Amino acid sequence: MPATSKAQQKAAGAALSAKRGDTRVKDLKGASKSMYKSMSESQLEEFAETKRKGLPEHKGETKH
Repeated sequence: MPATSKAQQKAAGAALSAKRGDTRVKDLKGASKSMYKSMSESQLEEFAETKRKGLPEHKGETKH
C-alpha cells in the first residue's frame, strides 16, 4: 500500500531508518514513532518508496 501524502511518506522513511538502526528510536516523534511500533520493515519500505510527485502535502488535501 503506497503512502497517501508526502508527510506519511516522510514519517515512514524516518521509522524505517530507525528499524534499520540508522536513526535512534528515541529521536522519533509523532507518526513516525507510531509507525515504528506498529509496522514491519517491509510495510515501512512500501510506504517510504512511494514517489512524492503528485502527492498532497498532508492526507486529506486535494492534489494540485
